Amino acid sequence: MTNFPDNSAFDDLLAANRDFAEHFELGGFDGVAHAGVAVITCMDSRIDPLAMLGLKHGDAKIFRNPGGRVTDSALEALVLAVHLLGVNRILVVPHTRCAMAANTQEQLRERVGKSAGQDASWQHFNVVADQIAQLRDDVNRVSKHPLVPDSVPVAGFVYDVDTGLLERRV
Repeated sequence: MTNFPDNSAFDDLLAANRDFAEHFELGGFDGVAHAGVAVITCMDSRIDPLAMLGLKHGDAKIFRNPGGRVTDSALEALVLAVHLLGVNRILVVPHTRCAMAANTQEQLRERVGKSAGQDASWQHFNVVADQIAQLRDDVNRVSKHPLVPDSVPVAGFVYDVDTGLLERRV
């Protein structure tokens, strides 16, 4: 089995990109978060991080991963964003009905293994047993980081995928 599919697997996306490029008006941005916002959130496709905060292209730095966790990579992105990219406030935003909070490590390994047709017992997933407790820990991890100044507010919210509302929890 190869991980390099025939190019036709991407034809629809490339056609959409050509259309996007024909009407492209976003060039020339400087890469700075113009609203001073960074968001750590889940990769869930029900979440539109910019729209949920009333922001637009160029306003924020967005980091997405399963469960919206503050991983080492997320921390690296936040430190860079604060010091080099104009970020002056940080939101950590997991969401309701998240698979990372609804499954155990073993359940995810079993489900992935079944889908893959092979043993996945060795794969680690950042499951969340208690979403609010984990959110509190993740917010603390950011706010206590020596390279994130005290002047940068950090808060934790839960995004409701059924209503679109954010609720501050930390």
